[in-house]
Amino acid sequence: MRLTFDQSAGTGPEIICLPMFSMTRVATAAALAPALAGADLRETYLDLPGHGDTPATCPATSQAVLDVVCAWLDDHVDAPVLLAGASYGAYLAAGIARRRPELVRGLLLVCPGVTIAPSGRTLPEERPAPGPAGWLDEAPTDLRAHLDAALGHRTPAVVTTVLAALAAGGPGDDTFQRTLRSGSGYALPDEDVDTPFPGPVSVLTGRQDDVVGYADQFHAMRRYPRGTYTTIDQAGHYLPFEQPALLRAHTQDWLRRTRARPTLPASTP
Repeated sequence: MRLTFDQSAGTGPEIICLPMFSMTRVATAAALAPALAGADLRETYLDLPGHGDTPATCPATSQAVLDVVCAWLDDHVDAPVLLAGASYGAYLAAGIARRRPELVRGLLLVCPGVTIAPSGRTLPEERPAPGPAGWLDEAPTDLRAHLDAALGHRTPAVVTTVLAALAAGGPGDDTFQRTLRSGSGYALPDEDVDTPFPGPVSVLTGRQDDVVGYADQFHAMRRYPRGTYTTIDQAGHYLPFEQPALLRAHTQDWLRRTRARPTLPASTP
């Protein structure tokens, strides 16, 4: 299946970046490219089926979407790659590492979904500090409740940046996305399976993320023996746009670990 993608001219290791639900490769590049800058990576940003400029020609289930991405990887890469994703894209990236670990060198998971059903997520009990007066005024009325739940860094500037990302890229297929999100196939069948992934992993969460939370992601760290977990204050579900400097610092540390040889345990005499 054809996936629309953009690719940088870097000559270093390849990193495949997967988008948040309903967002596009253009928005993913806006979120992640500043954090990857200077690493000479070959950055690839995909539009998932039914997202951006990729048509919806597979069943509206997460398993079908994951299978399409894996088939694309089989056709386009000849060695294990770094996988990065935010939210739903991170959920898929973790699923690929469980199913096809031979395709993956390392994982960067930003505000990852762990339990896809909203009723099963552990969300923060505390509300974020109020933003300045009028901080949501620029947002359309139908998005204000979502942004109020999603943002921990509550400023007009952050709202402007997030709105631009939500509008960036191709149109997507609203019917496909609604069917996917509301259907019984939204969860991957092995969502709860603790299959270990041995490569370097960095999991970044927002302390005020009232969409997927931060606690489920910590409990999922048992899957990542070489994993680092961070929760960032004054950040919610749109962490890359809320705390770009911290995202870059943690991403650069993860990249360093992906290039280092793992330390082997000392042999027992």
